[in-house]
Amino acid sequence: MLTKQRLDMPLTIKSVSDTGEFEGYGSVFGVKDSYSDIIVPGAFQKSLAGWKEKGRMPALLWQHNMSEPIGIYTEMREDETGLYLKGRLLIDDDPLAKRAHAHMKAGSLSGLSIGYVLNDYDYDNQKDAFILKDIDLWEVSLVTFPANDEARISNVKSLLERGETPPPSKVEKALREVGFSGSQAKAFMAKGYSAITPREAAADEALESLKTLISRI
Repeated sequence: MLTKQRLDMPLTIKSVSDTGEFEGYGSVFGVKDSYSDIIVPGAFQKSLAGWKEKGRMPALLWQHNMSEPIGIYTEMREDETGLYLKGRLLIDDDPLAKRAHAHMKAGSLSGLSIGYVLNDYDYDNQKDAFILKDIDLWEVSLVTFPANDEARISNVKSLLERGETPPPSKVEKALREVGFSGSQAKAFMAKGYSAITPREAAADEALESLKTLISRI
C-alpha cells in the first residue's frame, strides 16, 4: 500500500505581490537533501498530467493541515530548475492567509513542503542517495520550519504510529542512529536481517538496539 509522505525544502519565492499572488519553486531538481533524497526531472509529470485532466490543482495548505487551505495554485509545471508554481493567497477572505502573506513578505516564513505518494525510486550507490523518479503530488504547504531537523528515529516512529510508511531514506538514517554502519544500513534496506552478520561487538549491539527500537513501536 502506498502512503502519503512529506518532503520539505527551503522556501524559494521569486515574487510576492501585495494582493497575495506569488511564484517560486516547490521543489528543485538534482539537490540532495538531508534525508539523502534527490528529485529528478520528470518526477512530477505524470501527477501534473493527472491533475490537468481533472481540471484542478494540488491543494495550497497551511502546515499540511487539510482543514486549513489558504489559497489556490493557478499554475504548476516542471521546468529545467524544478517544480515551478504560481499561487494566490486568499488574503481578503481568510485571516490565516493574510498572516501567511505577511510572513512571506517579511521573509520570516522559511519553508515549502510537498505532500505526496512515492510511486517509483532507485538507490544510487555513487551518489549515496535515493533517486525519486515518480511522485504523485497531493498538496504543497507553506510551513514555518522544514522538518529535516527532526530526530529521525522519532520521525520514523511517529509515521508508523500514524499508519504511514516512512520513506526508505528515513529508515536507513534511523538504522545509522541506532549503531549500524553505512554499509550495514544499506544491506539491511536491500535484503533485511539476513544481510546483517554481527561479526563484531558493534554490529551485535546495533542489532540489539534495532530490536529494542522495533519493540517500542
